[in-house]
Amino acid sequence: MLAELTAGAVEDAEARAATRPLADVERAAAAAPPALDARAALAPADIVKIIAEVKRASPSRGDLAAIPDPALQASRYEEGGATAISVLTEQRRFKGSLADLEAVRAAVSLPMLRKDFIATPYQVFEARAAGADIVLLIVAGLEPRVLTQLHALVLELGMTPLVETHSLDEVERAADLGASLIGVNARDLSTFELDRDLFGRLVERIPADAVKIAESAVRTPEDVAHYRAAGADVVLVGEALVTGDPVATLRAFRGIRDTQEVHPS
Repeated sequence: MLAELTAGAVEDAEARAATRPLADVERAAAAAPPALDARAALAPADIVKIIAEVKRASPSRGDLAAIPDPALQASRYEEGGATAISVLTEQRRFKGSLADLEAVRAAVSLPMLRKDFIATPYQVFEARAAGADIVLLIVAGLEPRVLTQLHALVLELGMTPLVETHSLDEVERAADLGASLIGVNARDLSTFELDRDLFGRLVERIPADAVKIAESAVRTPEDVAHYRAAGADVVLVGEALVTGDPVATLRAFRGIRDTQEVHPS
């Protein structure tokens, strides 16, 4: 599944490149306002931080929400206290687009993640041109040389890579890169099976100076508390926010504090 999704995203990027050459995208990226400091925004604090996701669909769950106005959705996330916004731009299975990213950038002042199957420099330049501050790099989907090159390019453009892992070996690869944002996805992108306890098993191997991000399997405040108790600085949430009241849900999630998680009443 991951190979299929990555190949499709690259094919779509190549189609865009046929009408908007790399040189044009590079100029647009250079002309964009500087990226926000996502590492500072997501730094560990005494309360869990939330990356809130604009997400219409997924291969595992199908259609989730129409989201006709992604800018409005993101504005509600900002109102609810999200620390950053994630925008799905993959069009085939997640029904997203770069236009969504651009609309959200114009509507909110928070750091913004381009969440897609990034595998080429063209996609990285596109992200910066559209206003992204963070770019997702999935270790399982990239050859080591390509991962290293894309990580360096994201940094060169002033953005912050979010390096996503799903195994001890992948966490070690992220650590070797010096990644400042390391995510552990509870969902295996090869099979789409979930393991909510995976983060807890891997978190001790994430370098102390990296922001520790738990991804997937978040529907309730108890899920957020579970990740927080395991050591998550940040939790990425999608489905729970697009299928319910995003403001109320975010406020409930952000109310999870260490004292409540470690010593529940």
